[in-house]
Amino acid sequence: MYQLHIIFQSSPGLLTALVLIIGLLVGSFLNVVIYRLPVMMDIGWKKECKEYLEIEDNDDKQEPFNLMLPLSRCPNCNADIKAYQNIPIISYLFLQGKCANCKTHIALRYPLIEAFTGITSAIVAYHFGYTIEMGFALLLTWALIALSFIDIDHQLLPDSITLPMLWLGLFLSLFSTFTDTDSSIIGAIAGYLSLWTVYQLFKLATGKEGMGYGDFKLLSLFGAWLGWQYIPLIIILSSLVGAVIGISMILLVKKDRNIPIPFGPYLAAAGWLALLWGDKINALYLNAVGL
Repeated sequence: MYQLHIIFQSSPGLLTALVLIIGLLVGSFLNVVIYRLPVMMDIGWKKECKEYLEIEDNDDKQEPFNLMLPLSRCPNCNADIKAYQNIPIISYLFLQGKCANCKTHIALRYPLIEAFTGITSAIVAYHFGYTIEMGFALLLTWALIALSFIDIDHQLLPDSITLPMLWLGLFLSLFSTFTDTDSSIIGAIAGYLSLWTVYQLFKLATGKEGMGYGDFKLLSLFGAWLGWQYIPLIIILSSLVGAVIGISMILLVKKDRNIPIPFGPYLAAAGWLALLWGDKINALYLNAVGL
C-alpha cells in the first residue's frame, strides 16, 4: 500500500488515468441505477399501497427486479446484452450505437453518462491526489451523477442515495476529513432549513410548491460534507445557473414556464464545484465585493 502511495504521488498522471478508467466502469453501472432505481421505488410504493388497501398482490410471481437482476437486455427485442457488448464507450462505438441483435439504435445518453463519470472522476483524482479525501470525493461525485439524472428524468431525489451520503458526511466530520464536526452538524441543519424556509415563503406567497423536499435534503448533504460556510455559495451558484438555463429554455426552446424544472442537478453541480474549488470561489467573491 505504501508503495502504491509513492507511485501515485510521484505519477499523478498515472493515478488520473486509472481513476478515469474506473470512472468509465462506474458510469456504466450508474446507467443501471438511473434507470432501475425509480422503477424499483415505484414497485415498492405500489406493493405498500396494495398491502394497506388489503389488495391481493400477484406481482410476487414476476421475476425479481433490482440493480442486479434481471441481466441487461435490449428494450426492443429483449435479447441479453453480453459482457463484451457492455464495455463502456468502446462497445457503443464497436456496435455503431445499435443493438447487436435487432439493430435498434441505442440512446447516445448511455455512453455520454459513462464519459461524464469518467471525466469528473479523473478531475477529482487530479485535484485531491492519492488521499483519503479522493476516495470519498469520488463516492460523492458518483452519487451526485445518479441523483442528477434521476431528478432530470423523474423530478425525484431518492432518499436511498441522499440520506446515506448525508450520514457519511457527518461521520467523516469526526475525522475532520472535509470539515470539522461543529461546522458539519450546523451545515446539515442550515442546508435543510434554508431551502425549507424558501419553500414555505414561496408557497405562502403563490400557493404553489417551488421545489421538493429532496432538494432540502441534498443541500443538507452538502452542509454535512463541507460545513455551513459553503451553504451560501452553493445556493448562489445553483440559483444563478438554474435561472440562466431556465430562462434560456423558455426563450430558445419555448419550454412552458409552468412546467417545473428540476433543481437537483443545479444544486449537485454547485456542491461539486464547492467540493473542489470552494475556497478559491469564496476568495474571488470576497475580493469582488471588497471584503
